[in-house]
Amino acid sequence: MSRVHNKKRNVGIIYELLLRSISSFLIEGKTSEAQVVCNILDKRFSSDTELYKEFRLFNALANSTVSDTSVAAGILSEAKQASRRHDLKKLDREKSLLIKDINHSIADPDFYYRKVPEYKSYATIQSLINEWRKNDSSNLSKMIQYESKIAQRLLEQKEEDDISNHTTEDSDHLVSKIMMEKLNTKYGEVLNTEQKAIVRTYVFSCSSGDINKIHNLLKESAEKTSRSLSGFKDETDNRIILEKIDAVKKKISSINYEKIDDNLISKFLTISKLSHEIMEST
Repeated sequence: MSRVHNKKRNVGIIYELLLRSISSFLIEGKTSEAQVVCNILDKRFSSDTELYKEFRLFNALANSTVSDTSVAAGILSEAKQASRRHDLKKLDREKSLLIKDINHSIADPDFYYRKVPEYKSYATIQSLINEWRKNDSSNLSKMIQYESKIAQRLLEQKEEDDISNHTTEDSDHLVSKIMMEKLNTKYGEVLNTEQKAIVRTYVFSCSSGDINKIHNLLKESAEKTSRSLSGFKDETDNRIILEKIDAVKKKISSINYEKIDDNLISKFLTISKLSHEIMEST
C-alpha cells in the first residue's frame, strides 16, 4: 500500500465519513444539515451508479465472514473479476462529483478528519481493488500481500451484516445504527427495543421528509405506555414505584406533537427508559 492513501477516493472510507457526518449533525440537532448529506448519499450511491457497484463489492470484502481459506479464495477470485467489469472512467467521474458535493455542500469542517476505526483495513481493500484493475500492469507482490490480508479478514468473525441489503434506502439503516451507537454512549447504556424503534423511525423521517410514521409511532407508544402503567398501578402498592408511574404519566399527558424534533425524541427516550425500569422493578 502506498505511504499516503487517497481516502477521498476510497469508497468505504468516504461512505463511513458521510454516515458519521449525518450522525453528528443529528445529535447536534442540525436536521437540515443532516438532510443535505442524506441527499448526497441517495444521489451519488443510487443503484444505477458505478460508485454503488464498487461500494457493494467493497462491503462484501469488508464485512463478509467465511469458514475456511478455500471459500475466502473463491470470494477473492469472484471479487477480482467483478472489479474488472466496472466502468472505470464513469466510476472516476462519479467519485470526482461526490468529492465536489462534499466540498461545496457539507458544512462540516471536520468531515475528512473524523476517525474511521477500520481505516487501515479499508485502505487495504481499496488498494487491492485498484491493483486488480491494472491487470497485467499490477504489482504482483503488492497484490499478493493485499489478498493475504483480506483473506485473513474474511476469516475473522464479524457482526452479522447482510451486504445484499445495502441498497440506497438502507443508508437510513446504517445511519440509525451509528446514531444509536452514539446515543448509547450519551445515555451510558444500551437502548431498549422501543427506544431503538423510535430512533430508527425518526432517522427515516429526517431522511425522507415524511413525519407521518414517526408521529404515529410516538402517539402509539404514548398510548400503550399510559395503558400499561395504569394497569400496573392498580396492581402495586409500592410507594416509590407509584410515584414513578405518576411522573411518567404526567410527562405523557404534557406531550405536544406539533413539532417533532430532537427534543421530543429525547423526551420519548426518557419516557421509554422510565417505563422500562418500572416494569423491570417487579
